[in-house]
Amino acid sequence: MSAAVMANVNLIRNIGLGDSATGLRTSTINETTVATSDGTVFVTGNWFASSSLNDGKDWTQVDPFTALPPAADGFCCDQIVLYEPSRDVWMWILQYAAVPGGNNVFRIAVAPGATPTTWQWWDIAPTDLDPAWTNLWFDYPDAACSSNHLYVTFNVFDHRDDWRRAVAFKLPLDMLSMGDQLTHQWWTTTRNGSLRLTQGATDRMFFASHNAGRTLRVHGWPDDSPTVGSFDVQVGSWAAGPYNSPGPDGSNWLGRPVDSRITGGWIGGTRAGFLWTAGPKSGRPVPYVKGAVVDVTTQLLVEEPDIWNEESAYAYPAACPNSAGVVGVSLMTGGGPRHPSHVVGFRDGAEWRLKTARAGTHGPAPGKWGDYLTCRRHHPDTSEWVASGYTLQGGTDRRNTEPQYVHFGIG
Repeated sequence: MSAAVMANVNLIRNIGLGDSATGLRTSTINETTVATSDGTVFVTGNWFASSSLNDGKDWTQVDPFTALPPAADGFCCDQIVLYEPSRDVWMWILQYAAVPGGNNVFRIAVAPGATPTTWQWWDIAPTDLDPAWTNLWFDYPDAACSSNHLYVTFNVFDHRDDWRRAVAFKLPLDMLSMGDQLTHQWWTTTRNGSLRLTQGATDRMFFASHNAGRTLRVHGWPDDSPTVGSFDVQVGSWAAGPYNSPGPDGSNWLGRPVDSRITGGWIGGTRAGFLWTAGPKSGRPVPYVKGAVVDVTTQLLVEEPDIWNEESAYAYPAACPNSAGVVGVSLMTGGGPRHPSHVVGFRDGAEWRLKTARAGTHGPAPGKWGDYLTCRRHHPDTSEWVASGYTLQGGTDRRNTEPQYVHFGIG
């Protein structure tokens, strides 16, 4: 457990996306994701998507509202992009709006080869899981791959916007890559929401959520089994708020408010790690990133690698191990002398090595930020990472939001 050290991070590519790349469909709740294949880069946000065929030099807008046919009540928000090198396939997950009083769908679109242009897709609605779920809708996705499956999680809400359950899906990568009729397994819980998957999984996927108080509930789903198991782990003390970290202009960028949902997860060997945003406590004077690493074999807590400093908050962490098992991160920092800024880095022994990818010039006027960022392995340089983030540049309006594509490694 240590404070962050600002050193030894190599920013290989560090590129802000301009208005032509986003179509001005940006927001301070921007929810950026990124994936790469050789020189191809695909970035998504809450309402925009963009691709580059020359490693970020030039960008082409990909309109998620029109690039694919409409579904449910039209495209809404919340996207995720992944690239799976073993099958050479891109995967694009899009969330659609619910029809009045009824379902929405989420769409899984796939495109083979180096350039994600020709898409095939499948739509899944809550009533596809249970015909009685006529007034439920999916929200807040997460996605990660194991050796043989794509795993996707969603929260499920009713027509009153009340949380009802969370769902995890397991979809065969071979079927996705070949464009076959898609079958899937699914599992649901009414006790634990906002399930966060672990990047770097091989023969089984782990995912976790808070289970009241200081308890984490860790679920495990083997690739070759329909059964999901779980165990609980007690972690050290942490607080679910308050989340206040005003910057130089007085704007509290954590005023939406941010919450304690787990937003970063990874697996390496027998150790699964999880990161989330926590409120101040003794020794942590401002909001910070709480870490917990558990051994999935012994089901014991191994360490608690927090990310913190004394003057600026850290929030919205994402994580991914590289091919050597070193954990990379993408997260935000802000407050005190800093406007909300994007940070990337990696874990070096007991220390987090971090570097500012882009410093913001303003805080958000409405005090809203979120909800998630991403960190992935770079392909084909799997010892390095790619990360998504964003900042405000030149103003406080949502259209001053500039997404950031970062390719980084160990300096």
